[in-house]
Amino acid sequence: MTEPERTPTADAAELTTVKPVESELLVVTGMSGAGRSTAANALEDHGWYVVENLPPQLLGTLADLVSRSPTALPKLAVVVDVRSKALFADVRESLNALSAAGVTYRVLFLDASDDTLVRRFEQGRRPHPLQGDGRILDGIAAERVIMTDVQQHAEMVLDTSDLNVHELASAVTELFSESGPVILNLTVMSFGFKYGVPVDANFVADVRFIPNPHWIPQLRPFTGLDAVVSDFVLKDSGAAEFVDRYVHALEPVLEGYRRENKHYATIAVGCTGGKHRSVAVAVELAKRLGQLPRVTASTRHRDLGRE
Repeated sequence: MTEPERTPTADAAELTTVKPVESELLVVTGMSGAGRSTAANALEDHGWYVVENLPPQLLGTLADLVSRSPTALPKLAVVVDVRSKALFADVRESLNALSAAGVTYRVLFLDASDDTLVRRFEQGRRPHPLQGDGRILDGIAAERVIMTDVQQHAEMVLDTSDLNVHELASAVTELFSESGPVILNLTVMSFGFKYGVPVDANFVADVRFIPNPHWIPQLRPFTGLDAVVSDFVLKDSGAAEFVDRYVHALEPVLEGYRRENKHYATIAVGCTGGKHRSVAVAVELAKRLGQLPRVTASTRHRDLGRE
């Protein structure tokens, strides 16, 4: 007896592999007043299902729900913070439990300087959730102690001190609006050392060894975004060698970030005032790093125009 012929439809059915839907779980946390609500709104605008003020102990329950119905909640963001009072003390234990259960998640930690946080609370005329009968600064200090461990283990730390609500929403959009997880998104930030080192930088490069255009009268009015200054800075042999070697040194680091499922990093490039050398070098570094496989790079000039 001859076997019946297999129909093309049956063959296709056997050969077709349906790729399972993978859900994303993002834990949003950070200092009170640093912009968690703004970040949550931006995520919601781009298709994320957002749960705010969730007690950390319920993270596992919610993650289990998502794993059972990934198509229903493909992108879930959970905001956890000290508003849950004593329950927040178990946040690290809850996150560790997620890892032990094989749940993949990322943590976005929003931070800002104490001065910025005080100003925001005063403008909003609301007390800090931990200040009690004390000052706003007392509440901030208490929160920083509680948040230290979470911040140290966060995959992404975003300093919002110099961002208004629109800029913060744009920053969150840039990170999370793509369909699917970001591979590796680099921010190359120029800054001036006289204004302080960025607190959210993963790497800090000092380019004050390059001749300063500030001391050349015809270049002083321009910035590192102008070709006349950029050409002057980058044609210096030391600057060209630095960019080449720095990109080469960062390549294995960025590859390691991808292996460790890290999707965001900030590289800060500083000169004295953040106007000439750091701006020109940051633009060049972003261009070169953005050419690496599975890397996107953008620039931010923190102190440009500040003088």
